[in-house]
Amino acid sequence: MCGRFVLTADGTQLQLAFDLNAVPEPHAPRFNIAPSQPIAVITNDNPHDLTFFKWGLVPSWAKDPSMGNKMINARSETAFEKPAFRSAFKRRRCLIPADGFFEWQKREGGKVPMFIHMDDYSLFAFAGLWEVWHSPDGGELRTATILTTSPNELLSTIHDRMPVILERKDYEQWLAPGDVKPESLMPLMKPFDASRMAAHAVSTYVNSPGNDSPETIEPIAS
Repeated sequence: MCGRFVLTADGTQLQLAFDLNAVPEPHAPRFNIAPSQPIAVITNDNPHDLTFFKWGLVPSWAKDPSMGNKMINARSETAFEKPAFRSAFKRRRCLIPADGFFEWQKREGGKVPMFIHMDDYSLFAFAGLWEVWHSPDGGELRTATILTTSPNELLSTIHDRMPVILERKDYEQWLAPGDVKPESLMPLMKPFDASRMAAHAVSTYVNSPGNDSPETIEPIAS
């Protein structure tokens, strides 16, 4: 799964990496993004714009938006057929920019938080799905989820799942407008190249969602 991630890149870096028209300001660095918080997304209906949706997908048919609390991730192997995700998989896909994420590795003394990132600390994008939920009073809530897949060689030593990280050459395909046949997208739902990634142990300071500072990603002796 992916339950916390990091986005510290500034607006200019985001604009260049994702060919954006502009980035909303102020865009502050985030070192510990947690479920139910706003996350940056680039949707397939506006592929050159960055906006912010709530993390935790709420299907359009949900009676209660609290359903999103359990929908921060979607298994890529089955999302195209699950009622909560299948419509979004066909019609509402997004990129979720990040420059790192956390997983907790089980060890004898307990779980150790690990910060996972590209080996050059560069920006990347998770494959995501998004939805629009309308409340009874006419309000609108836009939400998103991160797709997951089986782990690569690096992640398999830390966790049994990892987020789907897309290659830049695949952004355009993932953000194709309109209905897309799920089978055409399934080849993108694969573990990212482990040789281009790195990980290090960090302090349990990251365990609290309220701690959002550079300390969350600082290496500690493991």
